[in-house]
Amino acid sequence: MKKMSCYTSNKVFLLPILLLWATATTISFSAHAAADEKHSLSDELPAAPYLLPNAPTFDLTLVEFRSKYNIENPTLIINEYRAISVKNEETAITRAASKINDDLYSSVVLEKGTGKIKSLQMTYIPPVPVKDEKESGKAEDKKAVKPDDKDKASRALAVNYMAAIMRHFSPTLSFDQCTAKVSSLLNKGKGQLYFAQNDGALRYVVSDSAEKGITFAVEPIKLSLSDNAT
Repeated sequence: MKKMSCYTSNKVFLLPILLLWATATTISFSAHAAADEKHSLSDELPAAPYLLPNAPTFDLTLVEFRSKYNIENPTLIINEYRAISVKNEETAITRAASKINDDLYSSVVLEKGTGKIKSLQMTYIPPVPVKDEKESGKAEDKKAVKPDDKDKASRALAVNYMAAIMRHFSPTLSFDQCTAKVSSLLNKGKGQLYFAQNDGALRYVVSDSAEKGITFAVEPIKLSLSDNAT
């Protein structure tokens, strides 16, 4: 019977240790990445200061909304929402957010306990302008992409997402009607901390924080008897 060499024995002994170390490193890296993204979302997204006290909820949970929305809008998918921190843990709300791309996020304010939606938001963060290389004195044959072209494309995508959210709650409107309506609301709310407009049982809010982003929100409102009167 052949004896196992000391070198081979050490390799056999070290193999499971190395595998455990690699697994632990991967898990640690994934956990840190998720934590960094969660921290980033918490820092970048607004805390909905415009949310009315005792605001009502949609008769809709976050899971129900996302499931129906993604079926309705296969080209404007919203990824899974993740819970984000709320400074005052005793508050009656919770928050969650979903990153669509580097310039666009969706976020929600939920009623604690029921998980029903109080406010559904889409936040667009304008891309940071990049100087044209020719303007900076570095002339090259390759033509630089103008910053406003990228901004227009990303803003158009943001408006489409906002219109899709509006149409989810106002299905009688066409997508083009929603796009025009969102564009009008964004213009009205430009430069304002928040601008609100009621439309039937819905409340649309625009909150413009300049380079920090512009948020479009859809919220339910309580209708009084006078609102229902003809």
